[in-house]
Amino acid sequence: MMKRVLILALLIVLTMAGAPGPLGDFREITVPTDEWHKVPALLHVPQGSAKEKYPLIICFHGRSIAGHDISKLFREGIPRQIKEGRKIQAVNKTDGKLYKFVVLAPLAESWGINPPQLEFILNDVLKKYPIDSSRIYLTGYSAGGWCTLMSMTDTKHLTSRIAATVPMSPAPMYPENYGKFKLVTDAGLHAWYFAGTAEPQFLENSLRCIDSTNHYQKGLVKLTKHDKGHTGWHEFYDPAYRDSIDNMSIYEWMLQFKRKK
Repeated sequence: MMKRVLILALLIVLTMAGAPGPLGDFREITVPTDEWHKVPALLHVPQGSAKEKYPLIICFHGRSIAGHDISKLFREGIPRQIKEGRKIQAVNKTDGKLYKFVVLAPLAESWGINPPQLEFILNDVLKKYPIDSSRIYLTGYSAGGWCTLMSMTDTKHLTSRIAATVPMSPAPMYPENYGKFKLVTDAGLHAWYFAGTAEPQFLENSLRCIDSTNHYQKGLVKLTKHDKGHTGWHEFYDPAYRDSIDNMSIYEWMLQFKRKK
């Protein structure tokens, strides 16, 4: 009898060890936001060769996700896509190769990650994980769109590190940042905006950013204007989504752009 109990217990342990945990294909890490503070983050690293380096997508969350409960990151954005079983990968139409992405989703205590904090995060993860530093992409929805825009328009150094961005329904920035879009055009930084006609404040903000970019240089921005309210991001983050203009997902679109190392 005791032998049967031990065998059953061993089977249960092995089953639990092989089952996916609550974080699925992510693991929880901490990342520094300055010399003294760290925040939790979800990290997804594709399986592959030990020598292979991957593009990095940093996904910024909306305001309602901020706090200390890391499981909230799965409510929306790329973490939700991966949690639901979708693979964040795409074929680069420029070189015909399949690229898998490292995905990092930091959890801010309130509102979102600001540009100086992002600099610390980038410096840390580039040292620790197999990331191609020429392919760093930013995306975020609502307050996460604010994080994306602020990072594009803060300093020349940070702007020059970013290969492309996808701000979705971005919240308004600080007033002074609207006058700094020359950083974007000087860096040749492309952005794909998403905003809905039923969320006029966020659509207006996107159009203001697009106009500010076009004031210095045209051809760096595109806009997907949909009929939804302050939602709909799940559809656009889905790798199966294709826009009606060039038939690309956001991941295929990102891969067109890279920085010189």
